[in-house]
Amino acid sequence: MRLIAENLGGERGGETVFSGIGFALDRGQALVVTGPNGSGKSTLLRIIASLLPVAEGSVLLEGGGEAFPSIASACHYLGHQNAMKTALSVVENLRFWRDFNGGGEIGVEEALETVGLGGIGHLPFGYLSTGQRRRAAIAKLLVSHRPLWLLDEPTAGLDSASEARFAGLMGRHCAAGGMIVAATHLPLGLEGAQALVMGQAF
Repeated sequence: MRLIAENLGGERGGETVFSGIGFALDRGQALVVTGPNGSGKSTLLRIIASLLPVAEGSVLLEGGGEAFPSIASACHYLGHQNAMKTALSVVENLRFWRDFNGGGEIGVEEALETVGLGGIGHLPFGYLSTGQRRRAAIAKLLVSHRPLWLLDEPTAGLDSASEARFAGLMGRHCAAGGMIVAATHLPLGLEGAQALVMGQAF
């Protein structure tokens, strides 16, 4: 499996945000995207996830087979919003995403233990702290299998212990043949990752 971007350009509000972006990721590899606010990091991730149209160039997934015929089918997108219903319990939210995306290698309760939220799955998501909400959203990556993780500021709101735990999860994902594209202002602890520095804002 391979993710390839060639001469990729993106727009926001009809204005060019970036152009000429290129990279290639193979199984087990990660790309860390950095740059100032407004340089297009989030726009790039949304284009890769097929949430925004490509302005120029191309991005494609090779070798996904019948299981993952497109990037959209192969990716988890973790954006700034956690995409969880505040009135539903943490477990109910994760069960929804598991059923919607298909099951993963571990169950909901084990995923919560893995992110340090064991024992609070019964609580409404809206009751959680900012850091707990982010950890619950990270658990979504575990309850459904997707080879490509697209992560936008994934450690926002996390304490140092949770950052270290998440670094371990990302490392295991890559070690199992997964791929990661992560936009961040903070070090993620992804050893051996490729780097892409976005330019100044237009």
